Amino acid sequence: MRNNSKIEIRHTSITDDIHIIKKLWFDYLVWVNEEMQSLCGLNPHIPVETLKKDIDSIDKFQPPQGILLTAIYENKICGVGSFKKINTEICEIKRMYIDPKFRRLGAGRAILKALLIEARNMNYNRVRLDSPKFMNSAHSLYRSIGFQNIEAYTEMENPEKFKDYLLFMELDLRQAL
Repeated sequence: MRNNSKIEIRHTSITDDIHIIKKLWFDYLVWVNEEMQSLCGLNPHIPVETLKKDIDSIDKFQPPQGILLTAIYENKICGVGSFKKINTEICEIKRMYIDPKFRRLGAGRAILKALLIEARNMNYNRVRLDSPKFMNSAHSLYRSIGFQNIEAYTEMENPEKFKDYLLFMELDLRQAL
């Protein structure tokens, strides 16, 4: 899937890409922890343990229930995005992250749009996500596509005690794209 002349989005090969997926997910988890510690005085997870859990359950991000995509810039994987099934009508975006060296190139928008197309093709009607409140650039991107703020949803993976530090959003795919 090509989105523009610079960014290519493709399905992730677990076998070939697992090392970079681990690195990007770990970098994301460490970054979130550092920001949450700095801004809120708390650590939402232990990155090594969360990464292991994600890798051990990576099948949830594979068809027919989910998807895992990578963004490629100049033959380098520079970002990742995924979704998993919540129920037959709703999926949830998880672990969308662009390496800071590659930000502002359109990779985040390209991954998001590709995820939404995949979700629609897999017959999901709605897409949800949760995101730390400090991620203002990500929230602007989501809103520009049509995501709306919603209340916390019961299927979120984060512990209940962290919900006040998160923003919850949803997009109705029947009215988007």
